[in-house]
Amino acid sequence: MRSAELKDQRRSALLPPVLCYHRIGGPVELGVTRVARSTFARQMNTLARAGWHTLTLDQFAERLRPDHSAFRTPHSAFLLTFDDGYASLAEHVYPLLADVGFTATTFLITDYVGRLNTWDVRYTWHRLAHLDWDTIGRWQERGFGFASHSASHARLTWLSDAPATDELVRSRETLVRRLGPGAGRAVAYPFGARDERVERLAGAAGYELGFGGVRGNGSPLALARLPVYLWDVGRVPFGLRGDAVGALGRFVADVANRCAVGTTVMLNVRGER
Repeated sequence: MRSAELKDQRRSALLPPVLCYHRIGGPVELGVTRVARSTFARQMNTLARAGWHTLTLDQFAERLRPDHSAFRTPHSAFLLTFDDGYASLAEHVYPLLADVGFTATTFLITDYVGRLNTWDVRYTWHRLAHLDWDTIGRWQERGFGFASHSASHARLTWLSDAPATDELVRSRETLVRRLGPGAGRAVAYPFGARDERVERLAGAAGYELGFGGVRGNGSPLALARLPVYLWDVGRVPFGLRGDAVGALGRFVADVANRCAVGTTVMLNVRGER
């Protein structure tokens, strides 16, 4: 293995963990991404009482600098993220986080801000609403971060260069115009799907950070995240546990993340996008 790759892996091992939630509370769904409000509240309160701290995206990015000392950030620090940007976050999630002194970064599907989630398979009886720009702006002023989850949540690895670039560039331009340059710093790849080509396209589009699935490769454009799914009901999410249960939970989450390919197939077959 080349020395540069070894350095990337060592740096990746020193990074704080990154948790990824999707939807908290609301109507029950047929999928696995909904976490009960009581579970989420219990987890956040437990972590706050145990001395955990959340990082802003900028603070997390500092850890990627080659000259950064691991001692500058508490060992019990993590990056808390949400994908998709559902409207219920402003009602049930952000206020709770503010109460315990936490912040979070939400990755927005920019074509669907203020709209219903018609980009997705219908897992609930009624379509779900996304955050609107006014609400996003208010929470940004309170210290919450926002970044890109592409323009329409298309699986980038299944697109050719031109449409994949359009997804990345259009989303970033919208975020920078609406929320400022900081909102164009990072992208969370839809379905966690990325490869070297997508990483290259993301970098060319202007992103500094790219978040994928459970496994990263040490590159700033291929960072790992640990999803929290409906079965992760303990007081401490699997992604922050260092024991065998945590390792098993991360393995199951990885498998579930890879199985999300079925959603893309269904959307293409049924023409729901």
